Amino acid sequence: IVSEILRLNEDPNVQGLALDLPESLCSSKVLNAVKPEKDVDGLSSVNLGRLVRGDVYDCLVPPTVCAVMELLEDLGGKTVLVVGADGAVGAALQSLLQREGAAVLSCPWKAPQLQSQLRHADVVVFGSMKPDDVPVNWIKPGTTIISCSHDLLSEKHNYCQQNNPAAEKTVGSLAIAMRMQNMVKNMERWIQSQKYRKWDLHCLKLQPLSPVPSDIEISRAQSPKAVDVLAKEIGLLTDEIEIYGQTKAKVRLSLLERLKDQPDGKYVLVAGITPTPLGEGKSTVTIGLVQALTAHLNINSFACLRQPSQGPTFGVKGGAAGGGYAQVIPMEEFNLHLTGDIHAITAANNLLAAAIDARILHENTQSDKSLYNRLVPVVNGMRGFSAIQLARLRRLGINKTDPAALTEEEISKFARLDIDPSTITWQRVVDTNDRFLRKITVGQANTEKGFVRQAQFDIAVASEIMAILALTSNLQDMKERLGKMVVANDKKGEPVTAEDLGVTGALAVLMKDAIKPTLMQTLEGTPVFVHAGPFANIAHGNSSVLADKIALKLVGEKGFVVTEAGFGADIGMEKFFNIKCRASGLVPSVVVLVATVRALKMHGGGPNVTAGAPLKKEYTEENLQLVADGCCNLQKQIQITQLFGVPVVVALNVFKTDSPAEVDLVCKIAKESGAFDAVPCNHWSAGGRGAVKLAQAVEKAANQKNSFKYLYSLELPIVEKIRIIAQKVYGAQDIELSPVAQSQVDRYTRQGFGNLPICMAKTHLSLSHQPERKGVPTGFILPISDVRASIGAGFIYPLVGTMSTMPGLPTRPCFYDIDLDPITEQVKGLF
Repeated sequence: IVSEILRLNEDPNVQGLALDLPESLCSSKVLNAVKPEKDVDGLSSVNLGRLVRGDVYDCLVPPTVCAVMELLEDLGGKTVLVVGADGAVGAALQSLLQREGAAVLSCPWKAPQLQSQLRHADVVVFGSMKPDDVPVNWIKPGTTIISCSHDLLSEKHNYCQQNNPAAEKTVGSLAIAMRMQNMVKNMERWIQSQKYRKWDLHCLKLQPLSPVPSDIEISRAQSPKAVDVLAKEIGLLTDEIEIYGQTKAKVRLSLLERLKDQPDGKYVLVAGITPTPLGEGKSTVTIGLVQALTAHLNINSFACLRQPSQGPTFGVKGGAAGGGYAQVIPMEEFNLHLTGDIHAITAANNLLAAAIDARILHENTQSDKSLYNRLVPVVNGMRGFSAIQLARLRRLGINKTDPAALTEEEISKFARLDIDPSTITWQRVVDTNDRFLRKITVGQANTEKGFVRQAQFDIAVASEIMAILALTSNLQDMKERLGKMVVANDKKGEPVTAEDLGVTGALAVLMKDAIKPTLMQTLEGTPVFVHAGPFANIAHGNSSVLADKIALKLVGEKGFVVTEAGFGADIGMEKFFNIKCRASGLVPSVVVLVATVRALKMHGGGPNVTAGAPLKKEYTEENLQLVADGCCNLQKQIQITQLFGVPVVVALNVFKTDSPAEVDLVCKIAKESGAFDAVPCNHWSAGGRGAVKLAQAVEKAANQKNSFKYLYSLELPIVEKIRIIAQKVYGAQDIELSPVAQSQVDRYTRQGFGNLPICMAKTHLSLSHQPERKGVPTGFILPISDVRASIGAGFIYPLVGTMSTMPGLPTRPCFYDIDLDPITEQVKGLF
């Protein structure tokens, strides 16, 4: 019985459970197995506790008790004797009778004082069948008698004598009606619970220290809320979250259907100027902004961030949880495995890579007949096509379902993909910066029978599957996108897809949990979604569409969702608008452009900034001329934002070495250059309080007229779309395609992929293709060395110059400082 109850508890189509069981089976174990919110009999300890405590509107009253109370009127001052009613029903009866002003007595049938109490009672309630040895004449004439046996369907009573003038009533049918009423109430509550609920968020207090401790010390000093508590505060239902430990939870996509009629909140993008190799703090600004909006201005807000790759975490850049007093906690969980999404992507990507090479090997070593017999084997005496094989037959124009019915020509056509190894574009991936995997040879073992080819590894977040995860809208859409991924061409020049290899369903299975955004929190207890993590220089550089859409529903019409685009506005923001917004259909309300005095000095002609090396004195001492000269990059990034018709607010991330004069100069130039506002921010050292002025500026800017538009039409030729980005965004004079790139453009156009948006793979350290050219380079020709296609993700990506898709480790990587305390199991040295 308990097992069945537990099963029904988890069934989303069951909103109430009523137990018609013999009294011997109604143990507390059975009654308490029912979820309180599904307990229409009101007999669980939770429901009873709420009733006794007086929370009548937050519980369901047992139907038998409801029926008794329905029959009794004007109880004030009367003495009510409850006989033979114990357990939940007895306790509920006594509680409600006392609340109505009655003097309540209770005793069992065998109590020695029973006769005396029956003589003095105005009302007698029989909780169970009256024993024969208790005569009716013990009850004084005129007493109201109500009988409520456990069996709601029974109205047979043998205690009534015709010569007893006492008024008697039974509750059987009425109790059934009351149970039905409880069911209706339960359904009404469920319907109400499906509607949007106002947030009841309790923010966490911050006590910033000076000097500011390390990120991990700050993270550890704060006690995060349990993630199920946070979920309830922001209106998530219990069955909409899957908890991972104490501080992380996956959020199910069913929420989008539940809140489909809820208006979206405001949509804010955080981008930046061309950064130094150290990064300029876009994640920190994103977190500081939502902490300011929610914890200090009482405005619902959600941060949506990318999951960081472990490549940079153990390499040079470090993590991406924000920093100082504006970060996601626990930061070590955020920066390491999180909920395993990148591992799922790696597994799916490499399964497909293995399928490609294995298929080529088997086709090279088998006849058509042998290949066909192995692809469509006899199982238990039966031979049949799988669903994905039937789909391939239909695409080939073969409308047959019986494997024995195919002609020799059809068998060859079905069984052979004839992949041209020289056209394979699908690479294996690993989530580690490993420069020695940039070029490898596979197939050298004797078992591979001489099939040797050159290949490479990419960083896991560069996988097309990561881009699909970031751009998909639901499971069906993800499955379709996975199937469309082009991995190579056949020897006739036609595309070969994951669907052709028969691996689509397996990829979807590996990705079924990864599609759900992960819920975490900031240092001040405000909600954060962490989902997807494509790099912005070699991919489109934005967190997932799904996280944004769910967050926009949860914050409500007046709330804000703040998401971040990787690297400078010329890289991540351009792709956010032209790729992500096309996929999502969402329109941003405002762009926050992050700048630092340090980066502006670099663009003004300051010495090189190198990760791990101390900053030169030009960056630690006031130098207004360097700042003024470097503001050309800020002005250019403002102009790029204006190309899309969205208001821009400049957030100046203030460092302790910045002088007030430098800060004022940057804000002045930004406003003169077309920014809606420019605000210095101190969230790194002060938390959300240090970004309140930024939050106020963003709120005002979001109410401005928005004339959002895409940069180019998808109908334009591929080369023309590349040229528009190069000239209007980067400031190039023109583009130059290598013969390989031009050949690929011609091939993709011929294959019908010419109407896809463009995702440029380019260095993030300069507006040009040359990392050393700072400020605003002009007059350069942008070289396109190669052009590839992510058909499943839905974009063409040209490679600019010698862009690598696998980072390398520096001389002294971050891992030198990372350690684990074997006693406390705490991570050390993570930033």
